[in-house]
Amino acid sequence: MSYRMLIGGKLTHAEDGATRKVVNPFNGKVVAEVPEASLNDVDAAVRAARKAFDGGDWPNMTAQQRGRILFRIAELVRKNLPKLARLETLNVGKPIVESEFDMNDTATCYEYYGGLATKITGLTAPVPDNAISITLREPVGVCALIVPWNYPLMLAAWKLAPALAAGCTVILKPAEQTPLTTLEFGRLLQELKLPPGVINIVQGAGETVGSALVNHKEVDKVAFTGGTETGRAIIKGAAASNLKKVTLELGGKSPNIFFEDADLEASVDGALFGLFINQGEVCSAGSRILVQRSLHKKFMKRLLEKAKLIRLGDPMDRKTKMGPLVTEEHRDKVLSYIQIGIEEGAKLVAGGKAPKSAVLRKGFYVEPTIFDEVKNSMRIAQEEIFGPVVVVIPFKNEDEAVAIANDTPYGLAGAVWSRDIFRALRVARKIRAGIMWVNTMQPCYVEAPWGGYKQSGAGRELGPHGIDEYLETKQLHINLNENPIGWY
Repeated sequence: MSYRMLIGGKLTHAEDGATRKVVNPFNGKVVAEVPEASLNDVDAAVRAARKAFDGGDWPNMTAQQRGRILFRIAELVRKNLPKLARLETLNVGKPIVESEFDMNDTATCYEYYGGLATKITGLTAPVPDNAISITLREPVGVCALIVPWNYPLMLAAWKLAPALAAGCTVILKPAEQTPLTTLEFGRLLQELKLPPGVINIVQGAGETVGSALVNHKEVDKVAFTGGTETGRAIIKGAAASNLKKVTLELGGKSPNIFFEDADLEASVDGALFGLFINQGEVCSAGSRILVQRSLHKKFMKRLLEKAKLIRLGDPMDRKTKMGPLVTEEHRDKVLSYIQIGIEEGAKLVAGGKAPKSAVLRKGFYVEPTIFDEVKNSMRIAQEEIFGPVVVVIPFKNEDEAVAIANDTPYGLAGAVWSRDIFRALRVARKIRAGIMWVNTMQPCYVEAPWGGYKQSGAGRELGPHGIDEYLETKQLHINLNENPIGWY
């Protein structure tokens, strides 16, 4: 397969002809060749977005017209859902059933913000003068949207949909490892005949293409999902260039807390789903299981029994529950963390290696891995592994559970399991995280805000909060007193 980027309304190869090979993580085979953008390509995309925002048709469209475009994008995704899902699985390695859910959620995101486009309103403030003070909400401008490799097209929608609804123009950069669905999306967009430059897609390495976008003086905002260290670099670059606005959704080490009165079967299902969905390549993964001592033995017995039911296999097989990790490099990184856990003295009770079966050995697989009797100070409990590795940390009482849960530099998400709703809510409010679930783990809806405390990011995506990140607030003061000020 061969793809092109989208710049100024036209599908194009890289200016210098550079390309990158894309690998299927199931078997290590090259499945596509994609452009590798140069700095000139980045500049062309930014200039196209700038022109579309400053003088094109886009700023003159009504909110209703923009909303209708978003509905058409949603229809486009739904019409091509099977193809996009297969492409996502081919590139990322996630099971095909999960990819289908992701594509449906992608379309839903465009539908939500299509409806929200006409609900962007300001305020009239009663000032103590013969005047009217009005608040206007206006688009930020040209936005660089930098997307990770674990949910390529869905997380692109989380940024692109509210940006378009707000009236911004964009340059979308997919992760270099997983660009296929985004580039295919760009090709499909040609059917809609959007004003040129409103949506631009450039593909290339983060350290070159991503950095160029962050440091470009004609970009007004950067929205990024990815690692915390990259987030720090983006803040520095944005500040040094033109103090552009930044939204960051970064890493996590989310606590999944189980009290002794929690339903055992629901708890074990929630623990497994909270970590092993999408191979553990999830920023909000419940990678720290905190279980009350009185429940610990019974919980672990059932957890290990059900972990054996997780079926690794060809991600195109609808019976597969866990696919390969995204790249060989990432697989090796996850395996190195497992070795670190063993050296730290954690008790390895399940998994811990790459499977050797004939079907799986060519892919970038890691077995579902569980460490028990982990100390929260260990590296495997403090650092984001971003793979199918979970640590189990026993606790004595509520206070200790809260202390352990908050003892992390991250604050993205967490969950509390208990039949005592008073305790569940009490604990949920004490956890320093942007997302907390009670008696469930990992539900995500476009209507509700997504983002973290501490080193898990800045700003929010999804819901009305998501569109706020792409809007400026302007005060418009209208004097109704015709007399001179008379100050002098």
